[in-house]
Amino acid sequence: MRKIMILLAIILVGMLIPAGFSTSDKQVVITYGETTYNNADYKNTVNTFFTNNAGVDLKTIDAEIIKAVEVNKISSSITGKTYSSSQIFSSALVDLNDNDNLEVSVDKSKITTITGDMYLSALKSAGITSGHVYVTSPVEATGESALAGVMNSYEEVTDVEIPDTVKEAANKEIYTQADIVKNSDIDADELSKLVDDVKEEVQTNNVTDHKVIVNIINNYTINNNISISNSDIENLATSIEQTQNVQGDVNNYQSEVSDILNSTDENNGDGLLNGLLN
Repeated sequence: MRKIMILLAIILVGMLIPAGFSTSDKQVVITYGETTYNNADYKNTVNTFFTNNAGVDLKTIDAEIIKAVEVNKISSSITGKTYSSSQIFSSALVDLNDNDNLEVSVDKSKITTITGDMYLSALKSAGITSGHVYVTSPVEATGESALAGVMNSYEEVTDVEIPDTVKEAANKEIYTQADIVKNSDIDADELSKLVDDVKEEVQTNNVTDHKVIVNIINNYTINNNISISNSDIENLATSIEQTQNVQGDVNNYQSEVSDILNSTDENNGDGLLNGLLN
């Protein structure tokens, strides 16, 4: 009898879904840089990377467009740079179906400055600890603007807005590291490890004093034989200090996201079938 009821429920579900209807995967979102989105060849190049690396059906995925005005809201207050609508290439895909750990895959052939570890560090600073992020561009790009798209994707998937203070701190971290890599001899991976290790010490000891953070960075560079300028150290300290100062907002954001994800998990499984059977 139960088998018959299950079969009837499945038939009923099939009858309720119109022919040709495609269910979108709400756990996956793509954000295209507006320059890429408006160029068919560029968009196709980006889609090929996502299809080959993320293994998803792009027809079932929601898409957002990251415009220059959105990037400029962040970059202008951090670096003073402004971008035109013809300069936003970086695109990202966020997949929350694999929800255990945060992972970032960067198209190294196109993203020239920001590494996967840099994105990973900045996202963790923003309280993001799960999902798989893919970043690419149709042409060579620094990858600085992609973080805006990645965070936009998380907001779309979870329906929880990341506080502006947290966004600014995470982007400050990315822009600061990009600037140091472009204007010094330090290796990007080496710099990323420096930032991670210093952030860990700062967070463990709840350090908020700028001078103390500068001393921690100085000691790290000496102990690890790393050569960066005093101005770079000052900029890194300011970035890490800003991240530390928004931890309250980060904790609130994490709590909201956790509530959403837990609620989603509880409602998954046999909910629809059980409802129909009842």
